[in-house]
Amino acid sequence: MRLTRLTEKIKVLGITGCPDREVTGVNIDSRLIERGHLFFAVRGAQTDGHNYITKAIENGAETVILEEMPKEVAPGVTYIRVEDTGQVVGQVATTFYDDPSSKVRLVGVTGTNGKTTTATVLYDMFRFMGHKAGLLSTVTNYIDGKAYPTSHTTPDPITLNRLLARMADAGCEYVFMEVSSHSVVQNRIGGLRFAGGIFTNITRDHLDYHKTFDNYLRAKKRFFDSLPAGSFAVTNLDDKNGLVMTQNTRAMVRTYSVQQMADFKARIIESHFEGMYLDINGVEVGVNFIGRFNVSNLLAVFGAASMLGKRKEDVLVALSAMHPVSGRFEAITSPDGVTAIVDYAHTPDALDNVLRTIHGILGGKGHVITVCGAGGNRDRGKRPLMAQEAARQSDKVILTSDNPRFENPNAIIAEMLDGLDEDQRRNVLTITDRREAIRTACMMAAKGDVVLVAGKGHEDYQEIEGVKYHFDDKEEVNKVFGI
Repeated sequence: MRLTRLTEKIKVLGITGCPDREVTGVNIDSRLIERGHLFFAVRGAQTDGHNYITKAIENGAETVILEEMPKEVAPGVTYIRVEDTGQVVGQVATTFYDDPSSKVRLVGVTGTNGKTTTATVLYDMFRFMGHKAGLLSTVTNYIDGKAYPTSHTTPDPITLNRLLARMADAGCEYVFMEVSSHSVVQNRIGGLRFAGGIFTNITRDHLDYHKTFDNYLRAKKRFFDSLPAGSFAVTNLDDKNGLVMTQNTRAMVRTYSVQQMADFKARIIESHFEGMYLDINGVEVGVNFIGRFNVSNLLAVFGAASMLGKRKEDVLVALSAMHPVSGRFEAITSPDGVTAIVDYAHTPDALDNVLRTIHGILGGKGHVITVCGAGGNRDRGKRPLMAQEAARQSDKVILTSDNPRFENPNAIIAEMLDGLDEDQRRNVLTITDRREAIRTACMMAAKGDVVLVAGKGHEDYQEIEGVKYHFDDKEEVNKVFGI
């Protein structure tokens, strides 16, 4: 593609070198540059792409978009200066890949909890209804049934547009994607055209990055502020910030709620570990999901599908056939009648939701043993809060290692213990080895008890000192249960 076309939608401050040439690829990673590529020198939180311009040119870059010119320019290379490189990556990538989001109906899901379940169930539902669809999620990316690995909740703009282009080429009509707060702030979704957006909820998370809750909230809200006229926004009235999210949007706003009147309303008729019977907008339906938080997720799905033009009856039939996402309130029952719940809950609010659900089903007839930890090099402030939630709603708690990353796991556990008083600590064990912690919890449980293994869910690894070692909570539970 010609350089003049790639830059026609961005504000250029200056050009050094040939103003128009053929560009064969675009990238923000100098290691992936090939002959004829354009390299973006992006200033990030950890590294500055300007430090890799020389390497990119050595690898074949013939065009560089940057904010600051180097002291020496390389012959035969075009330098394009802009005010903020990070802001133009998405626009240029969208142009290079021929505006792929305009060829599908793209729906973004944002919130602290429930993004993966909501986006994945929408993807599964629309394929169930006979449509080709794509999914961009924390767990895995899918192009009409074919899986592609993922490393971020929302990919960088170039990877994102490349995937969307492949989805469009594969005939996908709909694409459902998780939109993280990081991706909004870092302009990873810049240039994309959304048909709609969904807000699930917002509670404390990622304050290691955003610093304050207000910054975190504003990042989420920016997504809805950017939705175009003609799109839709489906928001959760049960979250006190549900209407805050949509107060400045140009999109058509619709609401959902379990607690109050809304466009999309549900109540739980009956609940078991195998599933629930719900009333959704006056119609009874059985689903394979558990917990009020999942009722909210399913309402978000119901609302979005309705806004995409699907008949209520067809959506409810499809909902009854859907199954939970891997590692999201996934129940495993032992031959002895002990139930283990493996869940991704890694925030205080998510832990509270899962434990409330377990108690609601048990009805006071069994004990709850919770195994949980907290991730390293992330928001430290939520560690004592998570321990408090676990201790408040569990008969026994085992604090253990999650993904310590570059922190000492025992130091993380110590910070969790700081949130507990003397009485709470009497019912808490600390077992750093996660495998041993899961085994101990399962061995402590008797018939009718529930073991909650929280924090990692679908993850099949444990990250320690920069290395990912295979570890799967479900596998460990199955070993102890002998199944």
